[in-house]
Amino acid sequence: MLDAAFIRDNLDAVKANCANRNVPTVPVERAVAFDDERKRLVQLRSETAAKQNEVSKKFPQAKTPEEKQALKDESGRLKAEVGTIDAQLAIVEGDLKLNLLQIPNMTHPAAPVGTDPSANVVVAKHGEPRAFDFKPKDHVALCEALDLADFEAGTRVAGQKFYFLKNEAALLEVALVQYALQACVKAGYTPVITPDLARVDVLEGIGFLPRDPDPNTRQVYTVADTDLCLIATAEITLGGMHKDRIFDEAELPKRYVGLSHCFRTEAGAAGRDTRGLYRVHQFTKVEMFAFCVPEQSDAVHEEIRALEEQIFAGLGLAFHVIDTCTGDLGGPAYRKYDLEAWMPGRGERGEYGEVTSTSNCTDYQARRLGIRYKGKGFKGTRFVHTLNGTAVACTRALVAILENNQQADGSVVIPEVLRPWTGTDTIRPKGR
Repeated sequence: MLDAAFIRDNLDAVKANCANRNVPTVPVERAVAFDDERKRLVQLRSETAAKQNEVSKKFPQAKTPEEKQALKDESGRLKAEVGTIDAQLAIVEGDLKLNLLQIPNMTHPAAPVGTDPSANVVVAKHGEPRAFDFKPKDHVALCEALDLADFEAGTRVAGQKFYFLKNEAALLEVALVQYALQACVKAGYTPVITPDLARVDVLEGIGFLPRDPDPNTRQVYTVADTDLCLIATAEITLGGMHKDRIFDEAELPKRYVGLSHCFRTEAGAAGRDTRGLYRVHQFTKVEMFAFCVPEQSDAVHEEIRALEEQIFAGLGLAFHVIDTCTGDLGGPAYRKYDLEAWMPGRGERGEYGEVTSTSNCTDYQARRLGIRYKGKGFKGTRFVHTLNGTAVACTRALVAILENNQQADGSVVIPEVLRPWTGTDTIRPKGR
């Protein structure tokens, strides 16, 4: 979240940023008002506690029982007043936090300004969409023809938008995980397998709203009778891994690549993407995450983006990179790039579909999670910057691989970089 003092000093800029992000009704002035009241109460508490201290110091000099009783009564009154102020302060600090949590991060000055995805800007392009000399199938038809997934069984077992991967598709998922992990480890990222659950305060620290009362916008599953949630991304667990940590500046940047399952309610996501593997309730993802000092974060962001591009170029896919506009940014993101791969089965003639994203969240998440660093050039501590990026989300990568590599005879050619883990170079109709 943004610092309350920063909001006060940059009120007009923060309000303009909210408008650019298409959240103009966020209560910016209320946050400032609550912080003013917090400051007033902190000052009042300090003054009242000081008076109580002075009264206590006079007690040994009291000569009569009456004087002692009067001092005792006054000390008790002031102590009770401090308690009342503390209770008021707790309420005000809670209200302040609730308002601060609603205010999005500031935005990189180079990010495109616009209130909807039409303002997104393509900043890089790799390869050209494949021209087919036959009518290509979408991935759902390919999965059915090649016995790669069972959507009906997924629905019977767990409900809509769940699935079973089978045969070569199961091997492809394992191959994608290995391929992405090895690429990231080679680039200096420490591999981690994270929990698939996290506490509510960790999700809130990353920027999710697990207590969102509206089922139409809630995006995470909560576990009944606990403070745990199923994670929507390993960004949550990797970021929470160093909650309340103070780094030495020399330790930074720290780079991790995490493997986890991801669970999303996909509330409000009805439409064509509900078919097949593109938008599902559970999937496997390899996620990059970095902690760094502020001066490093722009460069680390470009590094993560380049690694995503390297991974998908290695898969032989046509894709482009989007610089995401202000109105399409999530609350924590200062700047975000989306990598969209060409998918022949989307729409009537094929379309690009998002397969990865990478965000620089500056100190927005670190301030919520209490992650700081100390260094030789300054006193005290400062908040780190955090960045995240998808190395591969397996289901969407599978969609792109299957649709782009299909052949006229119904087979699918497996990308060369994945063959060491699949044991075959082609998926063929069963019985051939």
